[in-house]
Amino acid sequence: MLQATHYSIDAIRDEVRHLTDAKTIDRHQPIYTLCRYFPNREWVCIECELEDNDYLLRDRIIDLLGREDWSED
Repeated sequence: MLQATHYSIDAIRDEVRHLTDAKTIDRHQPIYTLCRYFPNREWVCIECELEDNDYLLRDRIIDLLGREDWSED
């Protein structure tokens, strides 16, 4: 029996921040772009968690990341 992995919104944000820091994705891309970086069965859980937290797949990744701190101001 396969066990579904639960992603919290904080865990999703951490992973997305890692992808943006690595310049794998751009902060201005839509959230649905993230589906390329997660296995299909995990993406279903991620999509539900995003919806539960009032994010739409057409929203921008920067909306998901929220406030960012810059070390060089």
